[in-house]
Amino acid sequence: MVLSEQIRRYFGTDGIRGRVGDGSITPEFVLKLGWAIGHVFAKGHRSKVLIGKDTRISGYMFESALQAGLSAAGVDVYLLGPMPTPAVAYLTRTFHAQAGIVISASHNPYQDNGIKFFSGEGTKLPESIELEIEAMMDQPLVTVDSALLGKAHRVDDAAGRYIEFCKSTVSSKLDFSNLKLVVDCAHGATYHIAPNVFRELGAEVVVMGAEPNGLNINKDCGSTEPRLLQAAVLENKADLGIALDGDGDRLIMVDHRGELVDGDELLFVIARAQQRAGNKHPVIVGTLMSNLGLEQALESYNMALHRAKVGDRYVMEMLKETGATVGGEASGHIICLDKTTTGDGIVAALQVLAEIQETGITLHELRSAVTKFPQRLINVRINKMVNLSDHVEVNAAIKAVEDKLGNNGRVLLRASGTEPVIRVMVEGRDAALINQLAIELAGVIETLL
Repeated sequence: MVLSEQIRRYFGTDGIRGRVGDGSITPEFVLKLGWAIGHVFAKGHRSKVLIGKDTRISGYMFESALQAGLSAAGVDVYLLGPMPTPAVAYLTRTFHAQAGIVISASHNPYQDNGIKFFSGEGTKLPESIELEIEAMMDQPLVTVDSALLGKAHRVDDAAGRYIEFCKSTVSSKLDFSNLKLVVDCAHGATYHIAPNVFRELGAEVVVMGAEPNGLNINKDCGSTEPRLLQAAVLENKADLGIALDGDGDRLIMVDHRGELVDGDELLFVIARAQQRAGNKHPVIVGTLMSNLGLEQALESYNMALHRAKVGDRYVMEMLKETGATVGGEASGHIICLDKTTTGDGIVAALQVLAEIQETGITLHELRSAVTKFPQRLINVRINKMVNLSDHVEVNAAIKAVEDKLGNNGRVLLRASGTEPVIRVMVEGRDAALINQLAIELAGVIETLL
């Protein structure tokens, strides 16, 4: 299978992201971006926009730049401080704001940063609005009359509001007091929120990664580096571990044996929990990268996996198209649409904990129905982006690999939406075979392109 993705000038699949000081991630650009957003959302009316950020040091600079740009466009700004991405989505809805902005590069290191957006409904912006913002960036920045400048307000109780929301996504009758959890906050935006959510629900919590200094976000911790969490779960004889990423929209868990439980397996656990609770909808949404083992496990319980393009934006689109309520990615972006409007690591973790409490079954046992197929992913750097679907030699190479795999595997080639890279993925039952085929196919792609 071949997939090509359109490259826009500034926006990627999840807002705008890059290295601080380069390209679009500069104070000048972000000032103009704030002004452009203000004009797109204000449309001649008094509007308000919420701004949250993660804990990286550059967040202060970009928060000030966005605030200045929005004020120049006549938009009032509500500053939330360090706040998880899904919290900004939730608070944008409850404040009846026109938009929410998150300053974050998610799971990236501190040298990177980015800007992503939510609509007034707490959902990712449609591409049409993003293109409207990009078009506005070409216009000269004109400040409104001084009497119409936007004002800034700091929201002091934002964390408390979001903590109460998270707790409300599970039954108030549940008692987590028999659970010992290790929670890794990745030195990110959940550092002052996640431990309190789980403690207030009764759990004993051992906290990791909750001492942000602006430079240590995601460093050797969190959902992308869970090795220390695995060791801590065993050392503390905990029931499980919870790893979030820098902005709190990803979740990876660790069972009591110190084994990783990824987004595909967590998606299965949540889907089964909803099915057991009476949700008879047969569709679960994953992505083109979702493991075949997840698909087969769901089929054994009369549920079908629908695959969206990679990116939680596309998972959300397919959730709405199919009427499903659960979707996600192996990376740990999990959307529980019956609970909230975007991927939320804390909310997803609570759904898993609720299933453990209600069934009396450990996480290790709950995830055991998913037998994952080996996957090999190779990134092939190319000179320029191409339309893969039109490339005869590439399609012939893919066909040759698919013939060797038969019905016991699959192939995916995906052009990156942000850089000149072709992602080559081969999946199948035989780890040695899929590794060999992936290397061979990547070599063919590199030679041809």
